Amino acid sequence: MAEPSRRALLDALIDGERTAGELVAALPELTQPTVSRHLRVLREVGLVEVRPDAQRRIYALRADGLLPIDNWINRYRRFWADHLDALEQHLRNEAR
Repeated sequence: MAEPSRRALLDALIDGERTAGELVAALPELTQPTVSRHLRVLREVGLVEVRPDAQRRIYALRADGLLPIDNWINRYRRFWADHLDALEQHLRNEAR
């Protein structure tokens, strides 16, 4: 997830399945072999799935693969929510 190109591939899949060729076209700054390597990594870690369709490969997000990431980030959401609430209260007190 730390690799920007992998995040871009996940973003490209957010609206639904796409072929490998469509994903290559969505990231013109990357070569086809580079996109294939990133897709392989995303597949291996369970963030995308692939299914063959004749000569094409169709990629899709795996929502369940994103759950561990969401659970990890959720701890930080609470941290920021608490701190932003405290900042809001401080600003209100300052305004008085």
